Amino acid sequence: MSRFLAAAAALLFAAMAPVPATAQDRLPPAPYADRQLADPGQEAEARALMEQLRCITCQSQSIADSNAPMAGDMRHQVRSRIAAGESPESVRAWLVERYGDYVSYEPRIGTATWPLFAVPAVLLVIVLLILRRRLGARR
Repeated sequence: MSRFLAAAAALLFAAMAPVPATAQDRLPPAPYADRQLADPGQEAEARALMEQLRCITCQSQSIADSNAPMAGDMRHQVRSRIAAGESPESVRAWLVERYGDYVSYEPRIGTATWPLFAVPAVLLVIVLLILRRRLGARR
């Protein structure tokens, strides 16, 4: 009997496990996820910013192009904060603070990101030095 109860409990748990994963998909979209702002200037600012922000679910699309529910929530946040009078840079800073540097397609140079900018330059200098030595030795 205890073996049957353990199997039934495991089956019940396995059946309920996917429910939290799909819970967000069942929620209605955020109000400003797909609705434009009334002010064309604010909408242009919001649209430009949304093109520069990465969908953290899709990881290869901007939040302007993504249909993921998380991207819709992020579009809503961008539009509602810009409609409230915040500047695009302060909205970007808030999103970077909340989701990390990865959310921005234009990362700022900081303590965590400076190697991304320094390593290519160092590699270029090394390649140029090697080429100069090899081409200089042939003459």
